[in-house]
Amino acid sequence: MPKAIVIEEFGGPEVLQWQDISVPEPGPGDVLLKHTAIGLNFIDTYQRSGLYPLELPSGLGLEAAGVVEAVGEGVDYVRPGDRVAYTSMPPGAYAEQRVYAADKLVKLPDAVADRIAAAAMLKGLTAWYLLHRSYRAQAGDHVLLYAAAGGVGLIVCQWAKALGVKVIGVVSTAAKAELARQHGAAEIVMADATDFVAQVRAVTGGEGVAAAYDSVGRDTFIQSLDCIRPHGTMVSFGNASGPVDPFSVLELGKRGSLFLTRPAVFDFVRTPEELRSAAAGLFAVIESGQVNIEVNQTWPLAEAAQAHIALEGRKTTGSTVLLP
Repeated sequence: MPKAIVIEEFGGPEVLQWQDISVPEPGPGDVLLKHTAIGLNFIDTYQRSGLYPLELPSGLGLEAAGVVEAVGEGVDYVRPGDRVAYTSMPPGAYAEQRVYAADKLVKLPDAVADRIAAAAMLKGLTAWYLLHRSYRAQAGDHVLLYAAAGGVGLIVCQWAKALGVKVIGVVSTAAKAELARQHGAAEIVMADATDFVAQVRAVTGGEGVAAAYDSVGRDTFIQSLDCIRPHGTMVSFGNASGPVDPFSVLELGKRGSLFLTRPAVFDFVRTPEELRSAAAGLFAVIESGQVNIEVNQTWPLAEAAQAHIALEGRKTTGSTVLLP
């Protein structure tokens, strides 16, 4: 019988349970997948903790790669034996097998390995929408990027450099600073710098950044606003320190008529056509060598709790993959 990680209550990593599950035959429009690699993401910890509530009991995980084992009625995009990947709700990727909607899958090019795809789908499409949709970064722009040595961060650093965009990366250690620089960050500001805003302003000649890509949330929100140039864009796309506290929209006007967005990746890939187009762009920059997906940690799927502890403790760099 296949196994999966299941949560029956919200809480810390200790709520992750390794259980036998029953997997049905695929119905109309669905496929049966055998997972080969599963991506770990911060949103998994938000859902596990209850910050993003789920109906319990629930699986976890929004990103994986695998092989199609069977298809349901009406499925013609994929067939048994195809290598595929996905990132989408509902959670449930932390499983050895899964029935999944065929129209949410993308086929994998031969040059993109399963572990790379599992590490790249959610984080890579996040990087794609940050640079190409939430704020359309232009050559010569300076942008501020938190967690620049993380999974999304390393992809954004590389992709931005290919676009001629100058990333000011925010990191917590010297080792992470070096890693971000190696992957294209033009400048580094340490997360605990007492003169953080002044350093960012200095790099940009006093003007401020065109956009701030902030995945930290509560602890850095106002700081990020203070770093943005007039008419610039605040992209709040994560809550590593907790959700942003309520604030007056007048704060945007005080800083030069700023724009604010709180994007979610799935709003940019709502249709099969949007998903496949975005994935094609991601796979293209991977195959070209402009973006190298760094899988720096792996854990057995059964030990997902240890992976969560490492992620929340800032002990990881690049991407982490769980292996069934």
